[in-house]
Amino acid sequence: MLKTMSEQVHILQAAGAHGLRYPFEGIPAAAEAMEVAPDIYWVRMSLPYDLDHINLYLLRDGDGWAVIDSCVDRPDSRKDWSGLLAGVMEGRPINKVIITHLHPDHVGLAGWLVNQFDAEFYMSRTDYLMCRMLAADTGQEAPKEALRFYKAAGFNDDSLARYKKRFGGFGQYIHALPQSYQRLQQDDSLTIGGRTWRVEIGRGHAPEHACLYCEELGVLIAGDQVIPRISSNVSVFPTEPMANPLQDWIDSCARLRDCLPPETLVLPSHNEPFYGLHERLSSLIEKHEKSLVRLLDVCDVPRRATDREVFSCLFKRKIGADNYFMATGEALAHLICLVHRGDVAMSYDEEGVCYYTRTSNDKG
Repeated sequence: MLKTMSEQVHILQAAGAHGLRYPFEGIPAAAEAMEVAPDIYWVRMSLPYDLDHINLYLLRDGDGWAVIDSCVDRPDSRKDWSGLLAGVMEGRPINKVIITHLHPDHVGLAGWLVNQFDAEFYMSRTDYLMCRMLAADTGQEAPKEALRFYKAAGFNDDSLARYKKRFGGFGQYIHALPQSYQRLQQDDSLTIGGRTWRVEIGRGHAPEHACLYCEELGVLIAGDQVIPRISSNVSVFPTEPMANPLQDWIDSCARLRDCLPPETLVLPSHNEPFYGLHERLSSLIEKHEKSLVRLLDVCDVPRRATDREVFSCLFKRKIGADNYFMATGEALAHLICLVHRGDVAMSYDEEGVCYYTRTSNDKG
């Protein structure tokens, strides 16, 4: 069932944390869609992860549709798409498949949808190429560089064995990507349904994350770049061990805050649509800056990325086997950011394990 803006109840819920406001009641059920702005419909599909859902968006586009993100490739997701296409999408074709970034919950069924409708396929260059590269690791053994990277982070033999077992799993839920694409880059314009959408690139959570902003509607389709209730993972990975994604993330949040109006309606990939873009971006920046301050104090003595003291100052939830790899990647992102800022130095012991130590005891 498709709910129009006039049919659904609009309530301006009490301001949540940091002044965010959630203007829509409820969430779309499977194979249903909720209109959140003229000709823009919110769809929610389930995921096989701890984060158990993703928001997708359908935009009327002439005689067909443009879709933003696609969900993972598994039977339940294909069934949901078939239900949408036969139901709320009125049997009209998909003209455009637009992917915000490379992660499987966003790109998983892009190739399947493009093939069905011979649709135009849009993605940023870095994320398209990296997605194909990571998916090509399926069935391969973990490379020695990656094992050295995680040993340096403090992994023991059991953790390294778990990493070897899970390596190559990125492509598990990704249908083969189309062999060609149309590149999205900063300030590009797309015309969808007669309206202009400007590409806004964010970095940190993904290398080149494409958000879409429509000035006429005051709407930002934000992907994972701005989520209201959770913070997107920002990690360092073995392929680029000295990358600084956390600084990229902080800088991206500040740029979006500077260039987009505060009254923008944000359509995120997880949780609910909301108002309070500037408040949320400021909160994300503040959260990480405070974490960096705490971490710097922890590094008054040499620390490994996987030390309990590092995890406890960065994460509220307990870190176990199920989230150990993600926590390690994010801990490294914070430590490497401090290294790039000149606040922390790296040193290696005879086993190749890296320790991070504050460069100065001056806390003023």
